[in-house]
Amino acid sequence: MARFNRMFARVRRKAAALALPCTIVSALVPVLALGPGAVSAEAATLPGGLGPCVPGSCPDPFPPISNGPIAGRDNGINIFVGSDFLVRGRAAEAEGRVVVLHDFDQSKDVGASSIYNIGIVGAGSRVPPPDGADFLTTGDDVVVAPGQTLVAEGGVVRYASTVTGNVTGTLVHDPNAVQPYAALRDQLSDASDCYARVNGVPRTPTGVAVNAGFETLFTGDGVSPLQVFNVDFDLAGPGGGQQGIAFANIPAGATILVNLTGAARTINTYSGDIADTDPLNAYRERLLWNFPDATSVNLVGTGQFQGSILVGERTSQTTVTLPGVNGRVFVTGDLIHTSSATGGGGQEFHAYPFDGDLPECAAVVTGEVRVLKTDSVTGAPLAGGVFELWEETNGIPGLQTTGVDPDTQQGTTCTTGADGLCTRTVPLGTYYWRETAAPPGYLLPADPVFGPLVLTAANAAQGVQVTAPDVAQPPTTGEVRVLKTDSVTGAPLAGGVFELWEETNGIPGLQTSGANPDTQVGTSCTTGADGLCTRTVPVGAYYWRETDAPLGYDLPADPVFGPLELTEANAAQGVQVTAPDAPQAPVTGEVRVLKTDSVTGLPLAGGVFELWEETNGIPGLQTSGANPDTQVGSACTTGADGLCIRTVPIGTYYWQELAAPPGYVLPVDPVFGPL
Repeated sequence: MARFNRMFARVRRKAAALALPCTIVSALVPVLALGPGAVSAEAATLPGGLGPCVPGSCPDPFPPISNGPIAGRDNGINIFVGSDFLVRGRAAEAEGRVVVLHDFDQSKDVGASSIYNIGIVGAGSRVPPPDGADFLTTGDDVVVAPGQTLVAEGGVVRYASTVTGNVTGTLVHDPNAVQPYAALRDQLSDASDCYARVNGVPRTPTGVAVNAGFETLFTGDGVSPLQVFNVDFDLAGPGGGQQGIAFANIPAGATILVNLTGAARTINTYSGDIADTDPLNAYRERLLWNFPDATSVNLVGTGQFQGSILVGERTSQTTVTLPGVNGRVFVTGDLIHTSSATGGGGQEFHAYPFDGDLPECAAVVTGEVRVLKTDSVTGAPLAGGVFELWEETNGIPGLQTTGVDPDTQQGTTCTTGADGLCTRTVPLGTYYWRETAAPPGYLLPADPVFGPLVLTAANAAQGVQVTAPDVAQPPTTGEVRVLKTDSVTGAPLAGGVFELWEETNGIPGLQTSGANPDTQVGTSCTTGADGLCTRTVPVGAYYWRETDAPLGYDLPADPVFGPLELTEANAAQGVQVTAPDAPQAPVTGEVRVLKTDSVTGLPLAGGVFELWEETNGIPGLQTSGANPDTQVGSACTTGADGLCIRTVPIGTYYWQELAAPPGYVLPVDPVFGPL
């Protein structure tokens, strides 16, 4: 069956068909990195269909490196980076599609060319992605240093977070940009280990690699369609210098798998050239350099390196200073494209497919784990919820994200779209979704962890899903106040009656009637002794309208006070307006006393009177003691008309006679009133 698969794969590639999923991944995993109209079949190749050219128009064969006309189009991923892609030194360009799960960061040396080409390059296989395809896809930021430019002319730069600096091409912000590729990191890591070992034991080699100093020679068995070499040393000359790379006794059409084991590995070579005259070039599209363990991989020298590269350790850092790398580059950790510290520049990645047939590994059954973000009241799906997916790996019930032995985060964060869903395709296991940011206008739940979701062989086909309801944030509120005062003294006044209106019709000023009035808030309010009316309301613009003035005061000519702008910034202290009212002029009138002769009734001059106002609340006039009434003005003496007259505010008054006119005697009760 394996031989049939390999034969089928060769026929399929010969016909320029599409890249297919690796047998390390079950048919439940979507074929990734494929263009429109993709189809699939089983074949022992890299995970997710990585490796072969994806039509459009795949040349057969791929041309040697040149700066000639475009030779075809390839929509397959040429470079996959599981963490960060850093462009440094004097590196020049990366041909083909590039997918980076975290950041793309370009900061080249001062004095180097200020540009870095991606997708289409000046010299390479000249088989770039199709026009308008995604040339660069990132799960986080795209950062280009000041004065430099990332050139993606003719293609799309799709990014999940932010873009800083100068980028040409079409920019597309997509929070879920790398979601289709997130599973590849773990799948490539598993595949790398699988290619190097069977049940933990090194894969049986079919040939021998010998480092003779000036060259490392790989001698095959001359028969096997898959030539396996296990290498536990660096490909470098004495003292770490350059050396050649050569192959011997390799059958025509065979796949070459070189497993370079160990925690740190270096290849320092001058082998490989532009014109395909170096024998190494002949193996390019069926040669895979596999680094299953290395946390540090260094690819250096002066050669045009031939073959595809797989670095399986997720914490790895792969540094490339070779002038050219001609083949796919799949690293699950960081990738640094730079130049030698001792000089040189123009380092390039060139897009060439990997068409080899790799070892068949045990199928990994996978399925979808989903979270549905909803409104806790309406159940409607919500966009903008940010989630992390974690796998239960430490055997401790519940999710642990920190400490000595946390569970394992799967990929980068996911932001729910309009359908409210985050979806990941993962192997069987137990998973948790953790919400790290609520949708705009919503609160994170008290427990932001949803799960466990147990993905089993029985439910993998339909996947497993959990609902994560969020409560809408209560609106921000604050006080809007009006202070009723005396316009002369500034003293607060009780008894002012106000209505509160919210600005809702978008027309400046307050409209209380008509086809589209503003909105009254609650019922009217009457100021107390502190002169205040207060309402707690959501942020917005408000007006107080005075409908009745305090007793003894006049309504102002404009009884509307505002607008009062209540904002998020001032809601805590609230907003207030002062509404001064002018005192009414007092109502006055005359109080008079007529002094007369008791017999004739004729008016008498010379009667002396005092005027007193009733102020102590005790019936009758009290002119002394602890709480007398109040004398108004000085004494008055009647004239020829017998009158004493005073103009006073409304109230209760008494006249008290102090002295009778000459020739007359005071009455027994000299108090007259109340008036």
